[in-house]
Amino acid sequence: MGRDTAQAKSILWAQALTLDKEQQAVERLRLAAQMSETYYGQPLIITTSGGKDSDVCLYLAAVSGICYEVQHNHTSVDAPETVYHVREQFRRLELAGVKCTINHPVYKGVPVNMWTLIPQKLMPPTRTVRYCCAVLKEQGGTGRMITTGVRWTESASRRSKRGIYESMPHDMSKKVIINNDNDDKRRLFENCKLQAKRICNPIIDWTDRDVWEYILAEKISVNPLYACGYHRVGCIGCPMAGRKMRLREFGRYPTYQRAYLRAFDKMLKMRAVRGKLDGSWRIGTTGEDVFRWWLQDRNIVGQLKIEGFDE
Repeated sequence: MGRDTAQAKSILWAQALTLDKEQQAVERLRLAAQMSETYYGQPLIITTSGGKDSDVCLYLAAVSGICYEVQHNHTSVDAPETVYHVREQFRRLELAGVKCTINHPVYKGVPVNMWTLIPQKLMPPTRTVRYCCAVLKEQGGTGRMITTGVRWTESASRRSKRGIYESMPHDMSKKVIINNDNDDKRRLFENCKLQAKRICNPIIDWTDRDVWEYILAEKISVNPLYACGYHRVGCIGCPMAGRKMRLREFGRYPTYQRAYLRAFDKMLKMRAVRGKLDGSWRIGTTGEDVFRWWLQDRNIVGQLKIEGFDE
Protein backbone atom coordinates (compact mmCIF):
# COMPACT_ATOMS: atom_id res chain seq x y z
CA MET A 1 0.00 0.00 0.00
CA GLY A 2 2.88 2.33 0.87
CA ARG A 3 4.56 1.62 -2.47
CA ASP A 4 1.33 2.34 -4.38
CA THR A 5 0.92 5.63 -2.54
CA ALA A 6 4.47 6.64 -3.35
CA GLN A 7 3.98 5.81 -7.04
CA ALA A 8 0.74 7.80 -7.15
CA LYS A 9 2.46 10.80 -5.58
CA SER A 10 5.30 10.50 -8.08
CA ILE A 11 2.84 10.48 -10.98
CA LEU A 12 0.95 13.50 -9.60
CA TRP A 13 4.23 15.37 -9.08
CA ALA A 14 5.31 14.64 -12.66
CA GLN A 15 1.94 15.83 -13.97
CA ALA A 16 2.20 19.03 -11.94
CA LEU A 17 5.66 19.75 -13.35
CA THR A 18 4.44 19.08 -16.89
CA LEU A 19 1.44 21.37 -16.39
CA ASP A 20 3.72 24.12 -15.07
CA LYS A 21 5.94 23.79 -18.12
CA GLU A 22 2.90 23.83 -20.38
CA GLN A 23 1.77 27.16 -18.93
CA GLN A 24 5.29 28.54 -19.24
CA ALA A 25 5.53 27.48 -22.89
CA VAL A 26 2.07 28.91 -23.64
CA GLU A 27 3.08 32.28 -22.19
CA ARG A 28 6.24 32.28 -24.31
CA LEU A 29 4.18 31.61 -27.42
CA ARG A 30 1.69 34.34 -26.54
CA LEU A 31 4.49 36.86 -26.06
CA ALA A 32 6.16 35.82 -29.31
CA ALA A 33 2.82 36.10 -31.13
CA GLN A 34 2.25 39.56 -29.68
CA MET A 35 5.71 40.71 -30.74
CA SER A 36 5.23 39.24 -34.21
CA GLU A 37 1.96 41.10 -34.72
CA THR A 38 3.30 44.33 -33.25
CA TYR A 39 6.64 44.57 -35.02
CA TYR A 40 6.13 42.49 -38.16
CA GLY A 41 2.40 42.97 -38.67
CA GLN A 42 2.08 39.25 -39.37
CA PRO A 43 1.24 36.13 -37.35
CA LEU A 44 3.84 34.04 -35.58
CA ILE A 45 5.20 31.14 -37.65
CA ILE A 46 5.30 27.70 -36.03
CA THR A 47 7.85 25.57 -37.88
CA THR A 48 7.39 21.81 -38.05
CA SER A 49 9.87 19.12 -39.07
CA GLY A 50 7.54 16.19 -38.53
CA GLY A 51 9.22 15.22 -35.26
CA LYS A 52 7.75 14.95 -31.75
CA ASP A 53 9.06 18.33 -30.56
CA SER A 54 7.39 20.08 -33.48
CA ASP A 55 4.17 18.18 -32.76
CA VAL A 56 4.21 19.45 -29.18
CA CYS A 57 4.81 23.04 -30.34
CA LEU A 58 1.89 22.81 -32.77
CA TYR A 59 -0.37 21.53 -30.02
CA LEU A 60 0.77 24.27 -27.63
CA ALA A 61 0.13 26.93 -30.28
CA ALA A 62 -3.46 25.70 -30.62
CA VAL A 63 -3.87 25.60 -26.82
CA SER A 64 -2.53 29.15 -26.44
CA GLY A 65 -5.26 30.61 -28.64
CA ILE A 66 -2.81 32.73 -30.66
CA CYS A 67 -3.05 33.53 -34.35
CA TYR A 68 -0.30 31.62 -36.15
CA GLU A 69 0.89 30.13 -39.43
CA VAL A 70 2.78 26.88 -40.00
CA GLN A 71 5.78 26.23 -42.24
CA HIS A 72 7.65 23.06 -43.15
CA ASN A 73 10.96 22.82 -45.01
CA HIS A 74 10.89 20.02 -47.57
CA THR A 75 14.39 18.53 -47.29
CA SER A 76 14.00 15.80 -49.97
CA VAL A 77 15.58 13.28 -47.56
CA ASP A 78 12.82 12.87 -44.98
CA ALA A 79 11.37 9.40 -44.50
CA PRO A 80 8.08 8.71 -46.31
CA GLU A 81 6.35 8.35 -42.94
CA THR A 82 7.49 11.87 -42.03
CA VAL A 83 6.21 13.29 -45.31
CA TYR A 84 2.81 11.64 -44.80
CA HIS A 85 2.68 12.80 -41.17
CA VAL A 86 3.31 16.42 -42.13
CA ARG A 87 0.81 16.14 -44.98
CA GLU A 88 -1.86 14.94 -42.53
CA GLN A 89 -0.99 17.73 -40.11
CA PHE A 90 -1.38 20.32 -42.86
CA ARG A 91 -4.71 18.85 -43.94
CA ARG A 92 -6.05 19.09 -40.39
CA LEU A 93 -4.64 22.60 -39.81
CA GLU A 94 -5.92 23.99 -43.09
CA LEU A 95 -9.41 22.68 -42.29
CA ALA A 96 -9.14 24.68 -39.07
CA GLY A 97 -8.25 27.81 -41.05
CA VAL A 98 -4.49 27.84 -40.36
CA LYS A 99 -2.26 28.93 -43.25
CA CYS A 100 0.33 26.22 -44.02
CA THR A 101 3.36 26.63 -46.29
CA ILE A 102 5.95 24.18 -47.60
CA ASN A 103 9.34 25.75 -48.33
CA HIS A 104 11.32 24.11 -51.13
CA PRO A 105 15.11 24.53 -50.90
CA VAL A 106 16.98 26.92 -53.16
CA TYR A 107 20.75 27.24 -53.56
CA LYS A 108 22.32 30.13 -55.47
CA GLY A 109 18.88 31.04 -56.75
CA VAL A 110 18.18 27.57 -58.18
CA PRO A 111 15.86 24.89 -56.71
CA VAL A 112 17.87 21.97 -55.29
CA ASN A 113 17.54 18.76 -53.32
CA MET A 114 20.12 16.66 -51.51
CA TRP A 115 21.04 14.77 -54.66
CA THR A 116 21.80 17.90 -56.69
CA LEU A 117 23.42 19.73 -53.76
CA ILE A 118 26.13 17.14 -53.05
CA PRO A 119 27.81 17.46 -56.50
CA GLN A 120 27.81 21.25 -56.14
CA LYS A 121 29.45 21.07 -52.71
CA LEU A 122 32.04 18.49 -53.95
CA MET A 123 31.75 16.50 -50.70
CA PRO A 124 29.19 14.59 -48.66
CA PRO A 125 27.63 16.34 -45.66
CA THR A 126 29.49 15.41 -42.46
CA ARG A 127 29.10 15.90 -38.73
CA THR A 128 31.21 19.07 -38.83
CA VAL A 129 30.35 20.31 -42.34
CA ARG A 130 26.56 20.30 -42.26
CA TYR A 131 25.87 22.46 -45.29
CA CYS A 132 22.71 20.45 -45.90
CA CYS A 133 21.05 21.93 -42.80
CA ALA A 134 21.60 25.52 -43.91
CA VAL A 135 20.25 24.87 -47.41
CA LEU A 136 17.58 22.23 -46.87
CA LYS A 137 16.28 22.85 -43.35
CA GLU A 138 16.77 26.48 -42.37
CA GLN A 139 15.19 28.42 -45.21
CA GLY A 140 11.94 30.29 -44.86
CA GLY A 141 10.79 32.72 -42.20
CA THR A 142 13.05 35.59 -43.30
CA GLY A 143 11.83 38.87 -41.90
CA ARG A 144 9.41 37.05 -39.59
CA MET A 145 9.28 35.71 -36.07
CA ILE A 146 9.29 31.93 -35.91
CA THR A 147 9.32 29.16 -33.32
CA THR A 148 11.26 25.91 -33.32
CA GLY A 149 11.17 22.76 -31.19
CA VAL A 150 14.85 23.08 -30.26
CA ARG A 151 15.59 21.86 -26.73
CA TRP A 152 18.62 21.90 -24.45
CA THR A 153 18.07 18.23 -23.59
CA GLU A 154 20.11 18.47 -20.42
CA SER A 155 23.26 19.67 -22.21
CA ALA A 156 25.18 22.24 -20.18
CA SER A 157 27.13 23.45 -23.22
CA ARG A 158 23.97 24.02 -25.27
CA ARG A 159 22.24 25.65 -22.32
CA SER A 160 25.03 28.22 -22.07
CA LYS A 161 24.86 29.04 -25.78
CA ARG A 162 21.14 28.84 -26.60
CA GLY A 163 18.18 30.73 -25.24
CA ILE A 164 14.41 30.77 -25.02
CA TYR A 165 14.48 33.61 -27.53
CA GLU A 166 17.24 34.39 -30.04
CA SER A 167 17.84 36.98 -32.71
CA MET A 168 19.86 36.12 -35.83
CA PRO A 169 21.25 39.37 -37.29
CA HIS A 170 23.91 39.38 -40.00
CA ASP A 171 26.35 40.80 -37.43
CA MET A 172 26.45 37.95 -34.90
CA SER A 173 28.14 40.22 -32.34
CA LYS A 174 24.71 41.86 -32.01
CA LYS A 175 22.88 38.59 -31.41
CA VAL A 176 20.38 38.71 -28.56
CA ILE A 177 19.78 35.67 -26.34
CA ILE A 178 17.21 35.57 -23.55
CA ASN A 179 17.54 32.81 -20.97
CA ASN A 180 14.85 33.71 -18.44
CA ASP A 181 11.19 34.60 -18.23
CA ASN A 182 11.30 37.86 -16.28
CA ASP A 183 9.73 41.15 -17.29
CA ASP A 184 12.97 42.47 -18.79
CA LYS A 185 12.48 40.33 -21.87
CA ARG A 186 9.78 42.64 -23.23
CA ARG A 187 12.26 45.54 -23.33
CA LEU A 188 14.94 43.33 -24.88
CA PHE A 189 12.53 42.17 -27.60
CA GLU A 190 11.80 45.77 -28.52
CA ASN A 191 15.48 46.75 -28.69
CA CYS A 192 16.28 44.09 -31.35
CA LYS A 193 16.69 44.92 -35.03
CA LEU A 194 13.57 43.53 -36.60
CA GLN A 195 14.64 43.03 -40.20
CA ALA A 196 16.33 39.68 -39.51
CA LYS A 197 14.77 36.34 -38.58
CA ARG A 198 13.85 36.01 -34.91
CA ILE A 199 13.41 32.71 -33.10
CA CYS A 200 11.41 31.68 -30.04
CA ASN A 201 12.04 28.20 -28.60
CA PRO A 202 9.02 27.64 -26.32
CA ILE A 203 10.02 24.18 -25.04
CA ILE A 204 13.77 24.87 -24.87
CA ASP A 205 14.00 23.62 -21.26
CA TRP A 206 11.83 20.51 -21.65
CA THR A 207 13.46 17.11 -21.18
CA ASP A 208 12.70 14.05 -23.31
CA ARG A 209 10.57 12.79 -20.43
CA ASP A 210 8.63 16.06 -20.32
CA VAL A 211 7.91 15.79 -24.03
CA TRP A 212 6.73 12.18 -23.95
CA GLU A 213 4.64 12.64 -20.80
CA TYR A 214 2.90 15.60 -22.41
CA ILE A 215 2.31 13.70 -25.65
CA LEU A 216 0.77 10.79 -23.77
CA ALA A 217 -1.29 12.97 -21.45
CA GLU A 218 -2.73 15.08 -24.27
CA LYS A 219 -2.95 12.19 -26.77
CA ILE A 220 -0.96 14.11 -29.38
CA SER A 221 -0.58 12.32 -32.72
CA VAL A 222 3.11 11.81 -33.55
CA ASN A 223 5.20 10.45 -36.40
CA PRO A 224 4.57 6.67 -36.71
CA LEU A 225 8.32 6.04 -36.85
CA TYR A 226 8.48 6.45 -33.06
CA ALA A 227 6.25 3.40 -32.73
CA CYS A 228 8.79 1.52 -34.87
CA GLY A 229 11.53 2.06 -32.30
CA TYR A 230 13.04 5.25 -33.70
CA HIS A 231 14.28 7.69 -31.04
CA ARG A 232 14.86 10.51 -33.50
CA VAL A 233 13.19 11.49 -36.75
CA GLY A 234 15.36 13.34 -39.24
CA CYS A 235 16.94 13.17 -42.65
CA ILE A 236 17.73 9.68 -43.93
CA GLY A 237 21.49 9.16 -43.72
CA CYS A 238 22.16 12.15 -41.45
CA PRO A 239 25.74 11.83 -40.09
CA MET A 240 24.50 13.08 -36.71
CA ALA A 241 22.42 9.91 -36.30
CA GLY A 242 25.38 7.59 -35.83
CA ARG A 243 26.54 4.65 -37.95
CA LYS A 244 24.19 2.04 -36.46
CA MET A 245 21.08 4.15 -37.01
CA ARG A 246 22.16 5.10 -40.54
CA LEU A 247 22.64 1.47 -41.49
CA ARG A 248 19.19 0.73 -40.13
CA GLU A 249 17.71 3.59 -42.15
CA PHE A 250 19.34 2.49 -45.41
CA GLY A 251 18.17 -1.06 -44.78
CA ARG A 252 14.62 0.25 -44.42
CA TYR A 253 14.88 2.75 -47.30
CA PRO A 254 17.22 1.30 -49.97
CA THR A 255 15.97 3.83 -52.53
CA TYR A 256 17.67 6.59 -50.54
CA GLN A 257 20.94 4.65 -50.52
CA ARG A 258 20.83 4.34 -54.30
CA ALA A 259 20.13 8.07 -54.57
CA TYR A 260 23.19 8.86 -52.43
CA LEU A 261 25.34 6.53 -54.54
CA ARG A 262 24.28 8.32 -57.74
CA ALA A 263 24.92 11.70 -56.10
CA PHE A 264 28.41 10.61 -55.01
CA ASP A 265 29.19 9.40 -58.54
CA LYS A 266 28.18 12.80 -59.92
CA MET A 267 30.20 14.49 -57.19
CA LEU A 268 33.34 12.56 -58.19
CA LYS A 269 32.84 13.54 -61.84
CA MET A 270 32.54 17.17 -60.82
CA ARG A 271 35.70 16.90 -58.71
CA ALA A 272 37.50 15.45 -61.73
CA VAL A 273 36.32 18.35 -63.89
CA ARG A 274 37.65 20.81 -61.33
CA GLY A 275 40.93 18.96 -60.86
CA LYS A 276 40.15 17.92 -57.30
CA LEU A 277 40.13 14.14 -57.76
CA ASP A 278 43.40 13.48 -55.95
CA GLY A 279 44.75 12.30 -52.62
CA SER A 280 44.15 8.81 -51.25
CA TRP A 281 41.43 8.03 -53.81
CA ARG A 282 42.32 9.05 -57.31
CA ILE A 283 40.83 8.08 -60.64
CA GLY A 284 38.83 4.89 -60.23
CA THR A 285 37.14 5.94 -56.98
CA THR A 286 33.45 5.12 -57.13
CA GLY A 287 30.34 6.41 -55.45
CA GLU A 288 30.27 3.14 -53.51
CA ASP A 289 33.75 3.91 -52.10
CA VAL A 290 32.61 7.34 -50.98
CA PHE A 291 29.43 5.90 -49.48
CA ARG A 292 31.36 3.35 -47.41
CA TRP A 293 33.79 6.04 -46.23
CA TRP A 294 30.84 8.26 -45.39
CA LEU A 295 29.33 5.47 -43.27
CA GLN A 296 32.67 5.11 -41.46
CA ASP A 297 33.16 1.58 -42.72
CA ARG A 298 36.37 0.50 -40.98
CA ASN A 299 36.76 -2.51 -43.28
CA ILE A 300 38.06 -0.52 -46.25
CA VAL A 301 41.81 -1.15 -46.26
CA GLY A 302 43.82 1.98 -47.01
CA GLN A 303 40.70 4.10 -47.46
CA LEU A 304 39.90 5.32 -43.99
CA LYS A 305 40.18 8.90 -45.18
CA ILE A 306 39.85 10.80 -48.40
CA GLU A 307 42.05 13.81 -48.91
CA GLY A 308 39.89 16.85 -49.44
CA PHE A 309 36.99 15.32 -47.55
CA ASP A 310 38.47 15.70 -44.07
CA GLU A 311 36.01 17.07 -41.54
